[in-house]
Amino acid sequence: MLQDKKISALIITYNEIDNIARCINGVSFADEIIVVDSFSTDGTYEYLKNHPKITVKQHPFKDYTSQKSYTLKQANNDWVLFIDADEVVTENLKNEILQTIKTTKHSSFWFYRTFIFKDEKINFCGCQTDKNQRLFRKSKVEFAKDKIVHEKLIVDGKIGALESKLIHYSYKNYKDFKNKIDSYGSMKAIQDFRKNKKFSYFKLILKPFWKFFYSYFIRLGFLDGLNGATLCYIYALGEIKRFRTLKEIEQEESTKIPTLQTALKST
Repeated sequence: MLQDKKISALIITYNEIDNIARCINGVSFADEIIVVDSFSTDGTYEYLKNHPKITVKQHPFKDYTSQKSYTLKQANNDWVLFIDADEVVTENLKNEILQTIKTTKHSSFWFYRTFIFKDEKINFCGCQTDKNQRLFRKSKVEFAKDKIVHEKLIVDGKIGALESKLIHYSYKNYKDFKNKIDSYGSMKAIQDFRKNKKFSYFKLILKPFWKFFYSYFIRLGFLDGLNGATLCYIYALGEIKRFRTLKEIEQEESTKIPTLQTALKST
């Protein structure tokens, strides 16, 4: 039976040794901390395994929705605090969480985030409205199966928002951050293909341009200086990766069709 007023802190990890201690310290108030690691190679798993307050399991990573759905099933409490390894719960946010779950009738809560890039706060680029659902009742939610990245939560009940912000330390180094955005782009391409969205050179050219223009000018990224320009540029590269990957998937799938037809004719 799920515990009603206790909190399970849930985290998924892969090679997060630079972030994990800071993240764990922020959720140390939780009644249980469960981490699902996708076979890290940098010492993350060993650190977690030797931590006295953590239950750690290893599970192969397929996509974010699958991994988080699996992790959610491990929770023994109804209230779940699900955060990423590069996020930190502040003292004010902790107090607000503990106070909220005592009396609320809501099923889920948005957390607004403070985005840290290269050790500096990003105020614009779209980050001014950045939010995610991080606190919710396990019995009232499920992850939408059609989203494999930037997962979507389906909630049975009312959704609220907390005032205190979650700190998001997104940047380790340029290569790491670009690889992360490239990974998101590849997974978006898979989502697009599954939804029968087609590649076009028009989208390959227009979408990255629009992504940069929207983030840098309309969402005022230029006010964040060089970091804002760098962030918007990487976001645009992520869109290029998305549509190039979609093109590659379509080409791979098209080569399978003649083989399938030949196989059918031979039967």
